[in-house]
Amino acid sequence: MKKNFFIVSFFIFIVPNICLSYSNDPKQFITEIVNEAKQILVASNTKEFKTKKLSEMALKTVDIKGVGYYSLGKYRKQLNEEELNQYHELFEKYFLKSFTSRLSDYSDPKIEVLSAEIINEKYTIVRSLLLATDKKPEVKIDWRVYTKNPDKPLIRDLIIEGLSLARTQKEEFTSVIETNNGDVKKLFISLKKFVEK
Repeated sequence: MKKNFFIVSFFIFIVPNICLSYSNDPKQFITEIVNEAKQILVASNTKEFKTKKLSEMALKTVDIKGVGYYSLGKYRKQLNEEELNQYHELFEKYFLKSFTSRLSDYSDPKIEVLSAEIINEKYTIVRSLLLATDKKPEVKIDWRVYTKNPDKPLIRDLIIEGLSLARTQKEEFTSVIETNNGDVKKLFISLKKFVEK
């Protein structure tokens, strides 16, 4: 997968930890995320500061557990409760390290939030645009906001120019497991190696 896709994709999962609470309106929620992200990813902030804040923010506004379980797919049924807890811990560390390692060098993103479409009572799609620069074209970004708890929306997925980040990750995890004859523990080992390197 291309580096630019990762940069755009993982950027979208960040949200700054400056305000005490966020709107329960999905469009406003994403707008607040985008606006506050600009305060974190300014060029004058250190890489360490960005990494710390990105991790804190993602833990508050991304449904990391839900994304992780979706990424595991049908293989989730093979795991007992203890193994699921182990997977959740590994996936959270994997997720946080993945996007912070790529975003800490990213500065001054410009995203315009355009509209929101209620899909059902559980999901709203918020449409936005990563504005073009001298070096990069504009990128269409759809945020899949989980609204089962209407008072606390959470980001569940991003669709970058029609490509679902969650689905892509699920396909990658499935490939690792199937390459190892359906052994889910091989995925655990792969995630742990990534986290520890």
